[in-house]
Amino acid sequence: MLIRNAEIWRQGIADIRIASGSIAEIGHLSPLDGEDVRDAHGGLLLPGLHDHHIHMAALAVAKASVPCGPPDVTDEAGLARALAQPGAAWLRGIGYHESVAGMPDVALLDRLAPHRPIRIQHRSGRMWFLNSLALDRLLESAAPPAGLEREGGRWTGRLFDEDRWLREALGSSPPAFAAIGAELAAMGVTGITDMSPANDAIMAAHFAREQASGHLPQLTVLAGTLALADAGFSNTLRLGPAKLHLHENALPDFDETAGFLSAAHAQDRATAIHCTTETELVFALAALEAAGPRPGDRIEHAGVAPDTLVEEMARMAVQVVTQPHFIAERGDHYLRDVEPRDHALLYRLGALRRAGLTVAAGSDAPYGTHDPWAAMRAAITRRTGAGVVVGLDEALTPEAALALYLGDPLDLTVERRIAPGAPAHLCLLDRTWAAARTRLRAEDVRLTFIAGSIVHDRVDQSPI
Repeated sequence: MLIRNAEIWRQGIADIRIASGSIAEIGHLSPLDGEDVRDAHGGLLLPGLHDHHIHMAALAVAKASVPCGPPDVTDEAGLARALAQPGAAWLRGIGYHESVAGMPDVALLDRLAPHRPIRIQHRSGRMWFLNSLALDRLLESAAPPAGLEREGGRWTGRLFDEDRWLREALGSSPPAFAAIGAELAAMGVTGITDMSPANDAIMAAHFAREQASGHLPQLTVLAGTLALADAGFSNTLRLGPAKLHLHENALPDFDETAGFLSAAHAQDRATAIHCTTETELVFALAALEAAGPRPGDRIEHAGVAPDTLVEEMARMAVQVVTQPHFIAERGDHYLRDVEPRDHALLYRLGALRRAGLTVAAGSDAPYGTHDPWAAMRAAITRRTGAGVVVGLDEALTPEAALALYLGDPLDLTVERRIAPGAPAHLCLLDRTWAAARTRLRAEDVRLTFIAGSIVHDRVDQSPI
């Protein structure tokens, strides 16, 4: 295939030939006999975007779930309406936040939805709320786990950090990725790093099947457990970091944590540590120091990062994968719930870059939008939904915001480039960068290529 008259990222106007899944030539090229030719009309040609932190299975399941939190549901009456859908089968709610109706228990959910089993996931992804029918069905098939809360000898219906138990009790299997894969392709996303901490050989086999069937076109890096290292991998499914999910209210044993990090390093793997609070970040950096940091070790989120800890991360040369869109999506809640002294420290970008840290972005979907262009806009404006600017000094230029999605997923210090011999994972916009940088919209994506094959083809139009 020949793409003509493209504005190649950081290079200028040129033609590009794709052959055998790679970029064969760049220059002023003439079509070969029978060659498929696409005119870019001066539109920007980018390396395909990579989402560096996503949860594909949860995102796929979320599509069939009921929103139970802001902005769709904001109070108890709205929650009652959301749960009032008729039916006898399970209803799965997502996105709940305690601003809606506090921390739900069996009594509240039985009052709102007594006629069908209900399970509602908290926005954080680590907690579920169950009504009596749900509890009864689950406990018929499985013994209660340690994370099922009990008060005064009665189950509260609150389930903490027990996703594996829940899946087994429900007898559920991993979902298909076709719809999500297509949506990501339409946004120019050619690669993902799945950061689910429970990923193991079973999930690796599922990802491999979804890729083989064409349901998951994106190149995938799979983070997860230490046992994941024993799974089979390929050129399109790669082994990623060992994931450690910290929770401030229940931090693990320090020596065991350092041992986990050392064991990952012994597998020649980096580590990725979930840190949304300052306490979690302090703990993570101390454990990394004890284990001995290695290139590629990552802090996921860095939700609150004071200057002293930014300096410590820079000293240790850890990398940060963060979520700029959380300021847009959750910023107004943060301004109410987070200590005012910490507002300027939320999901920092500029300070991390000025300190010399390698910074990339991921959606954390379904716990945030999987639209990378929305996240880029948020990185530039730093505006909450109500229009309040949070940490103006953390704002990025459009170029820097785009670069958050161009890093090599196996070496975030390297920005992927369009060059002869490179894989043809590409995203073509319908307009120049000068026009695109002022809007950064997913609908501007015209063509997406993975290994030279078109995985998204929007109706052609001239640049606007």
